[in-house]
Amino acid sequence: MTNMIADEAVAKSRVLSVFDFDGTLTHHDSFIPFLRFAFGKRYFAGRLVRMALPTIHCVRRKLTRDELKEVLVRTFLTGVDEHWLRQQAELFCEKYWGKLMRPAGVMAVAAEVNSGAEVTICSASPALVLQPWADKLGIKLIGTQLEVVDGKLTGNITGHNCRCAQKVARLERVYGDLSDYHLRAWGDTRGDHELLAAAQDPHWRHFHPPRARRNSPIK
Repeated sequence: MTNMIADEAVAKSRVLSVFDFDGTLTHHDSFIPFLRFAFGKRYFAGRLVRMALPTIHCVRRKLTRDELKEVLVRTFLTGVDEHWLRQQAELFCEKYWGKLMRPAGVMAVAAEVNSGAEVTICSASPALVLQPWADKLGIKLIGTQLEVVDGKLTGNITGHNCRCAQKVARLERVYGDLSDYHLRAWGDTRGDHELLAAAQDPHWRHFHPPRARRNSPIK
């Protein structure tokens, strides 16, 4: 009886289905492989060397993950043409869709869309880079925003890195009060904990092998 009442409540409310991208819908991170693809192995390797010290500082907790992300963006994307980067994002999606995407994740997104839910990706990766993936899935996208001036990336992030509490804040900015929705959420890392905590229907590493689903933050 209780389950029937719960099902009826969901049916009457608007459903908002939110998917993390990297590691949830994909087998692993996509941004670093994208940078290697876009800039070529030699240039990528040269720039990556500059990330060694900031990465060490992050491991030693002298830099936060958000600060490390800002260094990465400045190192690779300062002065880059926006149109060129969008083209590279399209090409990367076309070439690596089959290698990166988890089939079960793609099917789950399709099921949510077909159910009539409002479906979006909510990711810490740059929205500019993920847009082709969201378009191919036929869903909306919330991601980290890169600052663009006169068609060139400045190397700065606009606002905050879209992870942890910022995921919930960004969703509220777009959709309003989340209590107006039946929120379903899928995530796989510490950066998704607040999103999962806000959801009535949270899913932790749902598309991973069972052994990878340990240490779930879902109570």
